[in-house]
Amino acid sequence: MKKYDVTGIGNALVDIEFKVKDQFFLDNAVEKGLMTLVDEERQNALMKVINTAEAKKQCGGSAANTVIAVSQFGGKSYYSCKVANDELGKFFMDDMKEAGVDNNLNPDKLEEGITGKCLVMVTEDAERTMNTFLGITQTYSVADVNEAAIKDSKYLYIEGYLVTSENGKAAMRHAKKLAEENGVKVAMTFSDPAMVKYFKPAFDDVIGHSVDMLFANEEEAMLYTGKDNLLEAREELKKVAKHFVITQGKNGAMIFDGDTFIDIEPYQTTAIDSNGAGDMFAGAFMYGITNGHSYASSGKLASMASSKIVSQFGPRLKWHEAKEILARLNP
Repeated sequence: MKKYDVTGIGNALVDIEFKVKDQFFLDNAVEKGLMTLVDEERQNALMKVINTAEAKKQCGGSAANTVIAVSQFGGKSYYSCKVANDELGKFFMDDMKEAGVDNNLNPDKLEEGITGKCLVMVTEDAERTMNTFLGITQTYSVADVNEAAIKDSKYLYIEGYLVTSENGKAAMRHAKKLAEENGVKVAMTFSDPAMVKYFKPAFDDVIGHSVDMLFANEEEAMLYTGKDNLLEAREELKKVAKHFVITQGKNGAMIFDGDTFIDIEPYQTTAIDSNGAGDMFAGAFMYGITNGHSYASSGKLASMASSKIVSQFGPRLKWHEAKEILARLNP
């Protein structure tokens, strides 16, 4: 028996989420709909023009949101990450503890520096735009990977955003190799279309011959495969992933279980915030497949969970909401 269902590696960011109108992007030269890496000066300038009183703050990062979801549904998860010895670093640690996720952070051994933060701007059409200052998480490296946790997990979950630095890529490759050598399955998410567009060779390098599970949205799947339609893209993905999920927003999702494609129906919802929807889908799905559910059942759970996430502000469920969704899956 493994101690953890999922061990994730990825960025540790404090998400500061707030609502804006489209005019905000024009006034402040922000590219809508993408995750953009910015320096601290740029992020501080944006912080000065937002209404921080109405902002929602919680620990985040793509893979962090996913492993928290695993925990909320009743799974056991671990997160390997890096924060600084500052106020936001302590906030991140406390929030992860409250979420029930074990991690590698020791309050007595945190380095000096600045904990990364992500400004999440949500517009009335529910689209999320992110400006991220990575801070100390940019130095996440092989040294921060907890090998024991990976070996004692059913799955390693790798965040795609790590490809932006050489040390991040080295950590991805190291963790994947370690998992494969110890019979641990490897899952990866592309994280964002911009990552696939600008770092495709890095993904090729990390993926190598294949991964056990890959998460992508429609745009990422087509960008990575170079195909202009989903039917061709999904055939290409078979060459690099034994199993995969392609999320399709309001149209649900498509799962390849290794043999056949399974269409996952969407759940009716009124979308107000798409931030974290893909992370939640991955987390609920990973909980499902590591806790005895079929691919179809896991996809249904993930679809329910992500439809709930987009109907509210913020990338995380409340504990009782996760229990209610599970009860709907298993009435």
